[in-house]
Amino acid sequence: MPQERVSVTRRIAAPASRVFEVVTDPQGHVRIDGSGMLEASGGESRLTAVGQSFDMDMDRAPLNDIPGMGKYKVRNTVTAIVPDRLLEWNVAGIDKPPVGHVYGWQIEPDGDDACLVTNYCDWSGLGEGSRGARQWPIVPLEMLERSVDNLQRIVASES
Repeated sequence: MPQERVSVTRRIAAPASRVFEVVTDPQGHVRIDGSGMLEASGGESRLTAVGQSFDMDMDRAPLNDIPGMGKYKVRNTVTAIVPDRLLEWNVAGIDKPPVGHVYGWQIEPDGDDACLVTNYCDWSGLGEGSRGARQWPIVPLEMLERSVDNLQRIVASES
């Protein structure tokens, strides 16, 4: 059985407030992903509150990982937010309920000019019966690693 929570943690040489600024910007998610799959739908504002949604246009073709999946739109809704410490959101289709997992960025200060940043995906909210029906996807560790590495580059280049 796959892990319910997959995560990657890195130390980033920037204050927690700076990292939080990047991860709460929907356009920041596009830059962090860096796969060519995501595009912010436009008009999205900084994420500040639980319940706030941000839409992403998706295109699986650049990843070449799911044949025929093509383009689609997802609605992400903030499920937890703590300034300079945490951003978590669930994923749903437009006009569809959440898929059953959350993504998140957890940020812990590590001195004045550095922080420990964890990017995670957590499937524990998906009921046991739904796991088999959905074939409970495994989020590749490489995807989370790429996101944390890209976040580290973005923060370093803007300092």
